[in-house]
Amino acid sequence: MIGVDVGGTFTDVVAIADGEIRTVKVSTDVRTTERGVLRGAEEIGVADSAVFNHASTHGLNAIITRRLPKIAFLTTLGHRDILDIGRTWRPVEGLTNPAWRRSYGDANRPLVPRYLRRGIRERLTADGGVLIQLDEDHAREELRILRKCGVEGVAICLINAYVNHHHEERLRQLAHEELGDIPVSISSEVSPLAKEFARASTTVVDVFMRLTYDEYTRRLDSGLRELGFEGDLNFADCAAQLVRSDVAMEHPFRIVFAGPAAGTVSSAHFGDLIGAGNLLCADVGGTSCDISMVTEGRPFVNTTFELEHDLIVNALSNEISSIGAGGGSLVTINAAGELKVGPGSAGADPGPACYGLGGIQPTTTDTCLLMGIIDPDGFAGGRMKLDPDLSRQAFDALDSKLSFEQRVSYAFNIGINNIAEGVVNIAIQHGVDPRDYSLVAFGAAGPMLLPAVLDLVHAAEVIVPPHPGLFSALGLVSSDLVYADSRSAYALLTAEAAEQVDKVYHSMEERLRERLQEKDRGNVTFVRSFDGRLAGQTWETPFVGVPDGEIDADAITTMVANFHDAYAERSGNRFEALPVQGVTYRVQAVVKADKVEYPTLPERPASESAEPTRTLQIRYLTDEVLDAGEYQRTDLRAGDRIPGPAVIREPLSTTFLVPGQVATVGAHGELRIRKA
Repeated sequence: MIGVDVGGTFTDVVAIADGEIRTVKVSTDVRTTERGVLRGAEEIGVADSAVFNHASTHGLNAIITRRLPKIAFLTTLGHRDILDIGRTWRPVEGLTNPAWRRSYGDANRPLVPRYLRRGIRERLTADGGVLIQLDEDHAREELRILRKCGVEGVAICLINAYVNHHHEERLRQLAHEELGDIPVSISSEVSPLAKEFARASTTVVDVFMRLTYDEYTRRLDSGLRELGFEGDLNFADCAAQLVRSDVAMEHPFRIVFAGPAAGTVSSAHFGDLIGAGNLLCADVGGTSCDISMVTEGRPFVNTTFELEHDLIVNALSNEISSIGAGGGSLVTINAAGELKVGPGSAGADPGPACYGLGGIQPTTTDTCLLMGIIDPDGFAGGRMKLDPDLSRQAFDALDSKLSFEQRVSYAFNIGINNIAEGVVNIAIQHGVDPRDYSLVAFGAAGPMLLPAVLDLVHAAEVIVPPHPGLFSALGLVSSDLVYADSRSAYALLTAEAAEQVDKVYHSMEERLRERLQEKDRGNVTFVRSFDGRLAGQTWETPFVGVPDGEIDADAITTMVANFHDAYAERSGNRFEALPVQGVTYRVQAVVKADKVEYPTLPERPASESAEPTRTLQIRYLTDEVLDAGEYQRTDLRAGDRIPGPAVIREPLSTTFLVPGQVATVGAHGELRIRKA
């Protein structure tokens, strides 16, 4: 098995063969992304692999940076400003700011400029009836205008199309007749769910992902075959669940957020192995810290997620909060003379000052290098040599009255406080006590920074798993194949609705069976759920359990009872006298896959103990220089205890224990860091 996590800076590759975990880290080629993937695949030996599981932030980065192709948006006449209006929600920081503008709106950086958003004369009623027939002549006029504009794709979202798809399908035919063979996505196929804006934005994102990944997938698949790969190419979706690449390309919006989600799945899988079910997961890379949560062994999954504030995508996704805190976070001085860390990043080009690639601003990596935490000769597995003198020059160049020692010390402490704030915010949002949770530190910079965060968030411990620098990629070989479908159909859940609900589930399950390969059809489990609400409510309670088999009057009774249980668990109230309305019905076809197994670590003889390879000097953490033992992680054995301050090195990451902490090595090589 091979898992590949394509990031903006590095591409992480892991291979599982004969119980052994092998890893490769290569630079990402941001212009031709598949080249870096194929280079890593060749280095690790892809020819003998049965599966190649892939996740990428390429599409996500394209949307965030607005490096996007020109597409058009077609909707019902009078509604073309759906994409600008959004849901009219403001973030907290924008509530009292009259100058605040939505990031994707016309006043800022629109995904689709207004002149490429066209209204088509037609109208469907809420129950799917035709109020105004599709005006094909008018549609052709608008499409000819778009042809002159040179659009590369079209997103179509007509009002109420989720209950009647015929107008959208005909409009897609007209688009191909007038514009040729370009990607056209229709909302009744992409996201046949209620609530117009979320359906529209999801359809737009789907078109962008088609243009981003279609050709990339063909080149990647072809390149893998040339390397001798004969297995299955799978893509991870936003919940890090796997699906065949050809099926993923039918609705590629589902893979836009795959990379960060894989780390959460990897944490849940490893936590189950070591008996830690409550986890706060922090993936600290070069640019950001992605924070997520696992409770009782299960990631927190949402029915939608935001790419930016209020920019909604209708896809099941692991809930992840990203903050600008990573190894490349810039250390700057603001207009008030205050030192700040992040959210800006040096990225891979030019990178931190110590890289010697032209960067002149100090970063968190420069901070840790000057403190003595990072080995300048052993960075990135020894592939890169760092220059502390360039880091010193970058800090000296800051326009600040602070001394050099204060600049470095404050930069480290502000950086870890930024991460601590993000972790605490996630805990507060979900109403959990961090003392009941373990912090999982991964990503190249996670083990270096998270132990210092422990006392700030009051978590039970910090867990540094094996191979933390490539831990998200390990999530891609810790997941199952999952094919999912969903449909919206408003119906009061009474005995009379049983036939309608049964047809919905039957049609979705039949469609999913058709997508399965022959070898998987005997190993599939269908998991049903629905999103429901009390009649008259606006928002739904998601993932309510649905019984297997035929949906009859008894099954409806069970669905209603399950809803009241789920509603009470979420809100603390029960209203069993009120009728329940089903809104969205969901099915997952789950095919169990082989998963990574972490080997056990031998114990050290009782007469021996772990010894440091040398003593380091840690500066600027306190007023005094601290002596810290340096250990090689490959030399550690199960049961070893490492007192802080200490530095534990491995090829692609560094773990830093602050004074007053002790790390215990677990049975599978994990480091469990607690207060001494």
